[in-house]
Amino acid sequence: MTTQRTQPDLLYSEEEEALRAAVRDLLTDRCDAAGVIARTESDAPHDVALWKALATGMGLAGLLVPEELGGQGATHREVAVVLEELGRAVAPVPYLTSAVLATEALLACGADDLLAELASGASIGALAVGLHTAPGAAFTTVRLENGTLHGELTGIGDAAVADLLLVPADDGGLYAVTASAVTVTPQVALDLTRPLATVTLDGASGRRLGAAEPAVRRALRAGAGLLASEQLGIADGVLTETVRYLKERKQFNRPVGGFQALKHRLAQLWLEVVNLRAAARAAADALSTTQDADLAVAVAQAYAAPVAVHAAEEALQLHAGIGMTWEHPIHLSLKRAKADSIALGTAGAHRAALAELVDLQAP
Repeated sequence: MTTQRTQPDLLYSEEEEALRAAVRDLLTDRCDAAGVIARTESDAPHDVALWKALATGMGLAGLLVPEELGGQGATHREVAVVLEELGRAVAPVPYLTSAVLATEALLACGADDLLAELASGASIGALAVGLHTAPGAAFTTVRLENGTLHGELTGIGDAAVADLLLVPADDGGLYAVTASAVTVTPQVALDLTRPLATVTLDGASGRRLGAAEPAVRRALRAGAGLLASEQLGIADGVLTETVRYLKERKQFNRPVGGFQALKHRLAQLWLEVVNLRAAARAAADALSTTQDADLAVAVAQAYAAPVAVHAAEEALQLHAGIGMTWEHPIHLSLKRAKADSIALGTAGAHRAALAELVDLQAP
């Protein structure tokens, strides 16, 4: 018997558009580019006040958490819309790491009390797996000795601001460890709005939540699929801003955007962004329905990284000299796009996964 596959609806619903408008309004008021740049120059790159407004004020930290646990009981489609806007603003908040990666891992383990804390915004969570790790790839674990955890984990996203770390151990378990029980050492990262850190455990105690492998796999798959929406937000944001700039910037007494060569470059970018939107929406919808989710995530990530990076690079060049300055925010988008291109698996890794999923043999 052949299973009938339903055609996904990739258009945004009225509720999703209302959510987008609310998030964009908040970010417009509280996440200006100059403020983000100033934070990257400080010792506190995370905007905790903005995070509280998103997590507690709007309830966005608990979108994936069931209502009975204090969450919103929404789907990955709504989370994707939020990430689009956060990517557009390059917001320095731990949404991907806490509201997606850590939350998905806790959902896999059924840790209801911890989910309630993350959903309320009372705690920030971080999955202690290198942010570069692709879904299905091997990940580093720490040692479990005499009931305590020992070892070092590198490349952990937003660990510096986390209250709760979800740590995989060599006994196959995933452990909840409070941030006060570990040593967090900042690492040099290209994207200063999403800091990385090394987490060192030296006899830390933790609560075993469940099996690490399925929880980590679920978290990384959802994270990779939804990261495409953040990359869409970056690409669409820089394209919109570049079109606006080229309409206003004049050369030889005419708008620069009127030159045919630049029109062609912008048109090409627009086509790439449209295709990225389709891929990102398909991944979010597939994660919501669990229909061909592995395939949709691999397709989205195989396409998203090159487009986001290309859009940001083109935006920087088309802004000419002003785009090269530290004061102009375009470098924030470029750095986020470049960092995202290796987060949760490179485009090449996802193409390899896609080839295996469709049984396409290498030549």
